[in-house]
Amino acid sequence: MAASSIPKILWQPSERSIEDAQNTQFARQVIRKRKLDVNSYPDFHKWSVENPEEFWSDTWDFCGVIASRKGSTVLTDGDKMPGAHWFPEARLNLAQNLLRRGDRGDAFVFWDETGFKRRVSYSDLTSDVSRAVQALTALGLRAGDRVAAFIPNIPEAGMLALAALSQGIVWSSCSPDFGVEGVLERFGQIEPKVLFCADGYRYNGDRHDSLERVREIAEKLPSLRKVVVVPQLDPRLDVSDIPKAVTLEEWLRRYQPEDIKYAQLPFEHPVFILFTSGTTGQPKCIVHGAGGTLLQTVKMFKLHLDVRPGDRYFYYCTTNWVVWNVMFMGLAAEASIMLYDGSPFAKGGKILFDYAEKERFTHLGTSAKFIDACAKRDLRPRDTHDLAALRMVISTGSPLVAESYDYFYDAWKPDACLASISGGTDIMGAFAEGSAVLPVYRGEMQCRSLGMAVEVFDEEGNSIVGSKGELVCTKPFPSMPLGFWNDRGGERYHAAYFDKYANVWCHGDWSELTERGTMIVYGRSDATLNPGGVRIGTAEIYRVVERVHEVEESVAIGQLWPPDNPKDSRVVLFVKLRPGYSLDQKLEDRLRASIKKQASPKHVPARIVQVPDIPRTKNGKVVELAVKAVVHGMEVSNTDALANPEALAYFENVPELMA
Repeated sequence: MAASSIPKILWQPSERSIEDAQNTQFARQVIRKRKLDVNSYPDFHKWSVENPEEFWSDTWDFCGVIASRKGSTVLTDGDKMPGAHWFPEARLNLAQNLLRRGDRGDAFVFWDETGFKRRVSYSDLTSDVSRAVQALTALGLRAGDRVAAFIPNIPEAGMLALAALSQGIVWSSCSPDFGVEGVLERFGQIEPKVLFCADGYRYNGDRHDSLERVREIAEKLPSLRKVVVVPQLDPRLDVSDIPKAVTLEEWLRRYQPEDIKYAQLPFEHPVFILFTSGTTGQPKCIVHGAGGTLLQTVKMFKLHLDVRPGDRYFYYCTTNWVVWNVMFMGLAAEASIMLYDGSPFAKGGKILFDYAEKERFTHLGTSAKFIDACAKRDLRPRDTHDLAALRMVISTGSPLVAESYDYFYDAWKPDACLASISGGTDIMGAFAEGSAVLPVYRGEMQCRSLGMAVEVFDEEGNSIVGSKGELVCTKPFPSMPLGFWNDRGGERYHAAYFDKYANVWCHGDWSELTERGTMIVYGRSDATLNPGGVRIGTAEIYRVVERVHEVEESVAIGQLWPPDNPKDSRVVLFVKLRPGYSLDQKLEDRLRASIKKQASPKHVPARIVQVPDIPRTKNGKVVELAVKAVVHGMEVSNTDALANPEALAYFENVPELMA
């Protein structure tokens, strides 16, 4: 999209909603307190990154962070990336901030594919957490120990995480659709003392038993002291043949609720270990700290998404994705968190809209893939459901193409803010954010996140506007990882983010910053195409191809060509077509013509190949690098991270790519 042509504004907040927004209240407080001459979001963002100590201290106060001590020092070694340290004198507890509400209002509401299941109040949640704390303490666990969860997105997952976090015990989770090796590659690195799990889960109308895998996992994790199983499929669960196993009810039976003694710990005390997808090597264990996680997420919920006490916040995710951890943080904004476990396309693709209507969602989070899939199914929730309470829809996981904006405002809700955001597991938040006080431009992310010094660099490290380049962050921020687990000396951590540009976080997204301060992400920069020396974002191809009626999904790679010239490549496009269609010359010509017209001649693939399926992670992301590796005869390790690893076989020795 050319920076010179301003795209259409599809939504604007009303003057009243801007006036009432928490971001507006915060900005006015700061402007008065700091005596600033600032009157626009871009100016306020500029101030926030130029004055990080003032901004993050004011954010702490406005968002009501609960701490036994804040301390007078906000930042030390602020010129070092990595190496900066935030609030070194602070003492706080993450779970205490999440359980601040304590009333009879909903903390969690849970649905599955059949509809409503149950709701858990804040007061009942606190009571359950108290009992679990006592059970963990009885096992001898202390601050810094790890627990792991192989569990669906159910209320017990949040409750058990809160219990661990309240004592400074580090939480790590992955979804129960992983195989044994995938779980061991993750949890085996961190040596958990307790494994939380369920007996199974339901997906797409089928029951999937987990106990056989749990048994094998438990046998191969020698660090375990206890395995705690939550009944999901069988209320009369027998776990007698699983080593060290007990049901949740049995584990908690002897304990009565009492006041929770929250461990007051340093700002940088570890709370979460998250994992990279691991399709191109062993998953990296990313360690996040308590204070950074809390500050980054309350800023997102309150200042960007304008989540208020009593709001109903939903995000479709599993416990394997950072989105689950972030969603869980919505408790700190005193929201009600809407949980769902199962296929998003249950009940003909209407289950999530049924849920949104019945529970009156104020915020609905999903992925670009889900919105595109709804468009291909011709779903029009504005015609079938009452979504009056819905103020904002959040999309992440992959770039949301411009045509999906058109579809959303036509078929979902014309008066809702569509917030496409981009961040990652690495930062427990977003670089490009949504905003309740800014317009939505077609095909663009609304703004850079407050306090985040986000820029786009060219290959030489020059900051550029209106051109494509690397998304970077030029100053430290509180939710930078503490590092990678077992990465002595920090070499792998440094190599992951700081090797390309000295003292600058390079995130690996091929992006553009517009003159309006909005952002466009074109895909992962390590998956960009380079035909004839011109870098092309894969999203630029997908936005054209996946609008074609016959195409269900696609993946584009750069194939080294000719094989004896490792410096040149050609674009290869693989397409998965909708049932009943096949790739004939007529469709292939139409695809090429559309790409040439709507993108550029450089984007036109040298080869287009039909495949039965396209491999993706369990979070729904197409794995371009894995496809590229297979095409070039390289082995893909850790395929357990994939939802459909069998699809990789379709890219081996493809005849069309031999000439």
